[in-house]
Amino acid sequence: MSLSATRQAVAAAQRIVVKVGSSSLTTTEGGLDSERLAILVDTVAKRVAAGGQVVLVSSGAIAAGIAPMGLRRRPKDLATQQAAASVGQLALAHAYAESFARFDLTVGQVLLTADDVVRRSNYRNAQRTLNRLLGLGVVPVVNENDTVATTEIRFGDNDRLAALVSHLIGADALILLSDVDALYDGDPRKGGAKVIREVAGAADMAGVDAGSSGASGLGTGGMASKVAAAKVACTSGIPVLLTSSANAESALGAADVGTAFAATGNRLSARRFWLAHAAGANGRLWLDEGAVTAVVKRRRSLLAAGITAVEGAFDGGDVVELLNPTGKVVARGVVAYDAEELPTLIGRSTHDLPPEQRREVVHADDLVPLR
Repeated sequence: MSLSATRQAVAAAQRIVVKVGSSSLTTTEGGLDSERLAILVDTVAKRVAAGGQVVLVSSGAIAAGIAPMGLRRRPKDLATQQAAASVGQLALAHAYAESFARFDLTVGQVLLTADDVVRRSNYRNAQRTLNRLLGLGVVPVVNENDTVATTEIRFGDNDRLAALVSHLIGADALILLSDVDALYDGDPRKGGAKVIREVAGAADMAGVDAGSSGASGLGTGGMASKVAAAKVACTSGIPVLLTSSANAESALGAADVGTAFAATGNRLSARRFWLAHAAGANGRLWLDEGAVTAVVKRRRSLLAAGITAVEGAFDGGDVVELLNPTGKVVARGVVAYDAEELPTLIGRSTHDLPPEQRREVVHADDLVPLR
């Protein structure tokens, strides 16, 4: 098999983020599957021994707590999910620590919530911690802090977390491991679906139905969240390989399995990436066509004259989405005004405004156009 440039980049990557799903590590009958976990650890340790640095983003805390708590299936109510996470996270961390110890590797547990990637100060703290762990030869094992988190548990999107962590640490590649060997143009369980080996851009995803949820009943991310995570990473300059955990050795070796997503964008600064993908938006500004051109194509600041409508409750310094006349989000940025200040300013030329309000609504330095 002649490897694509994307696969060669993944195979040669020095710093990698590997995300593994709940279904790859646990069963509803027996909690953590020690054999599956050991096989994964063997593969990661081999890559580390070859000189690589690996951050493992691991799901499985809630699923690992199901059997020890005597539950029959993944709980649906939040309180029981948090309780299961409390029990399961301890078991998961202990299992990783024991398994990596076979190779004299130390594990560092890093639990994150949405605030840790949405709040700028927390984002930078997480960045420093992960970089220092890697510098010390430690294998960071990252998971959502399901014991106290709410939104993360509802959506189980560790795939997106893995994409954010990839940029956070300046990873050279992201590997997404699940219970499906590759991306298909439809549901492979129904037959007739064709595998997609290479995704070089949006055109290769045309007509692809990625579904919406996982099939195992243990995780909740599904193929749709993996494709979305791959898009976040790729548009930020990070190649992605998607395959099953059964193919982990090949994925972290020759990278000749699964689906390869080519990096389609340039690496953003930490601040611009945070604005584009990590920060939560508190409002929306609707723009006319002239403002869209200025913001997206010319990379200019947004002025009040180009705004047609304001949505949401936000303060100056919050992140907002910028929409074109059809309602498509074309950019994100830090707004300089409170929401209640803008209605009297929209559509007006800067020269017509009072001196104290003659400033950009969103400065170009605080604005990121979206692909």
